[in-house]
Amino acid sequence: MHRVASAGNTSNSTRPRKEKRLTYVLNDADDTKHCAGINCLAILNSATPNGCDHLFTGSRDGTLKRWALSDNDATCSATFESHVDWVNDAVLAGNNLVSCSSDTTLKIWNPLSDGVCSRTLRQHSDYVTCLAAAEKNSNIVASGGLGAEVFIWDIDAALLPLAKTVDPKEEELPNGNLGLPLSSLRGMNTGNNMSFHNNQSRGYSPIVAKGHKESVYALAMNDSGTLLVSGGTEKVIRVWDPRTGSKNLKLRGHTDNIRALLLDSTGRFCLSGSSDSMIRLWDLGQQRCVHSYAVHTDSVWALASNSTFTHVYSGGRDLSLYLTDLSTRESLLLYTKEHPILQMALQDDSIWVATTDSSVHRLPAEGCNPQKVFQRGGSFLAGNLSFTRARASLEGSAPVPVYKEPSFTIPGIPGIVQYEILNNRRHVLTKDTSGSVKLWEITRGIVIEDYGKVSFDEKKEELFEMVSIPAWFAMDTRLGSLSIHLDTPQCFSAEMYAVDLNISGAPEDLKINLAQETLRGLLVHWAAKRRQRSGSQASSNGNVASSNDVTRNLPHSKIEVDDGTENNTFVVLPSFEFATDSPPSIVTEGSHGGPWRKKITDLDGTEDEKDLPWWCMDCVLNGRLPPRENTKCSFHLQACEGSSVQILTQGKLSAPRILRINKVINYVIEKMVLDKPLDGGSSDGASGLGLSTGPSQLSTLGDISLRPGMKPWQKMKPSIEILCNNQVLSPEMSLATVRTYIWKKPEDLVLNYRLVPK
Repeated sequence: MHRVASAGNTSNSTRPRKEKRLTYVLNDADDTKHCAGINCLAILNSATPNGCDHLFTGSRDGTLKRWALSDNDATCSATFESHVDWVNDAVLAGNNLVSCSSDTTLKIWNPLSDGVCSRTLRQHSDYVTCLAAAEKNSNIVASGGLGAEVFIWDIDAALLPLAKTVDPKEEELPNGNLGLPLSSLRGMNTGNNMSFHNNQSRGYSPIVAKGHKESVYALAMNDSGTLLVSGGTEKVIRVWDPRTGSKNLKLRGHTDNIRALLLDSTGRFCLSGSSDSMIRLWDLGQQRCVHSYAVHTDSVWALASNSTFTHVYSGGRDLSLYLTDLSTRESLLLYTKEHPILQMALQDDSIWVATTDSSVHRLPAEGCNPQKVFQRGGSFLAGNLSFTRARASLEGSAPVPVYKEPSFTIPGIPGIVQYEILNNRRHVLTKDTSGSVKLWEITRGIVIEDYGKVSFDEKKEELFEMVSIPAWFAMDTRLGSLSIHLDTPQCFSAEMYAVDLNISGAPEDLKINLAQETLRGLLVHWAAKRRQRSGSQASSNGNVASSNDVTRNLPHSKIEVDDGTENNTFVVLPSFEFATDSPPSIVTEGSHGGPWRKKITDLDGTEDEKDLPWWCMDCVLNGRLPPRENTKCSFHLQACEGSSVQILTQGKLSAPRILRINKVINYVIEKMVLDKPLDGGSSDGASGLGLSTGPSQLSTLGDISLRPGMKPWQKMKPSIEILCNNQVLSPEMSLATVRTYIWKKPEDLVLNYRLVPK
């Protein structure tokens, strides 16, 4: 199981509270396809004879999708986006779709909606790995996870309106209210309104099945909801009464983790699949294993049976899908490919197969009459010892699959598996599962170059730039796409000159904070809808900054949003405009509903400090940035050995890290003391510039203006070059770049200057 750091600090630690993180996920242009492995499948059969069946897929990309099925087609009709980590399992329970995730939550959805989450349930302390539902008692769902916890949920009760409560601690913000209104809780029918753990259910708590000491990976329930079985790393199957949470019995026999469980409709027989490569059939009435099937050569991760429980389809880590007759022990290899099988779902005479790939395959299964498949021949008799199939495979007697290719495939897109953040801290080079190499601009969320299948390392070397910009974000690809994490105050450490961002008409010395402008680009739609809701009165009260305040009178490219108010233009720099056809998704930790995820174009303006980090809102609405460190670079400026040129300055100098060497050259020229005028010019009795030494700060150096009274030879700007470690520096280099790539020492930077040799 893929483990990541938790999204928020829910412990009782006395350490200073860490500010909430804001993450944005860059989505592919084709948002109708998954970009990571498919962990789970669920089939919703049509209620009418001529209706359309639907397939639900849950992915490691953090989303679920609904597919409208026909004979030879599948159309994505909705994306369910709210989980912030892998979707591990999903079940249909009556009129609800229930999903669970590594973000520790369960989410309830209307399966035929446009993807809006009805409720978020938080009770698990760790990843939620599996679900089970009772087909006839449709409001009962069980959940299990890595925290050694099993909960039984009454979905109808969980969906009841919640009481409105306010936790005084949650009303407090670290730096006061920042001029932002504290709104009361909104209606409780959205997906982000459950509070944390024991405090979140507010009147409803699930039944707890206590007894597991280790992680739970598999659950199954009979149709009536009177029997629940669970298994995990303890290698035993526990049998529960889900109505009370009481433990009935424990079954031993597997020698490794239990990864898949099935119950027949009556609850008498149980099938289990394990990492010991065995499938076992248990008679719960007799409380013993009645058959063992050595079919696979590696871990069994998925099981599915026909309606009469006479045949089982199994798949797992050995990349193979088998069909086994439980009574005759006859087995048949149906299909094998290059990806491990994670889950299966039967639909009429077909079976859908989910793997670690982003595509989903459909194969003929003869689910109504599985025996027909055996008439093709090629079957073998399953042994009852785990090494028998492995030994047969080693001896070269591996069976030939019945199907070479699936009958139909819902294609996914390749997920990103490798990345390199380039030195300019705006471009990221990626490589996906197909070997394709692309260059992303993360401040716009787009691919700016697709290099195709080339060497990642060679392309990385080709794109190397000798430039030093602070690391202002963290990144990962656990969802198969780029997730960019922003933490305050570190994210505000990177600045660039506006001219380097090709902003026409901007002053040469204007500095742009990369994180601030990125946040403006991400929240432009939210800010417009917020203004629309608050109206012109709220704007005049100072709750929303005017467009001049927000943009500091910079020459921005305009995104027009007609919100019905006078001030209807929220403007962003062109280098920070995110595409609206494939917008990124915001991921953060809410005060009440836990972590949530939503596309930036789907933010409706009601999100406030309970939903978004306060520092993000303060930055976008009020233009305030937190105090930052290490934005300056200290250095010494000395004449080269043997040079007759001196400057009237003493001590250590300090300047912004992004200051360019050409500004240092200008400073040297302005402060120069010469023995004689250049090119024989008259000094008018002066032996030099005669400038007094000012403060040793170059915080706002620009081009030197020619002051009144300057001598003609002074206006002729002599040619000066700056050196570091005896290497002549390019005027376009920044102090940070020189320190990182030329100086390479922890001590203060030392720069030397001299006249350019003729």
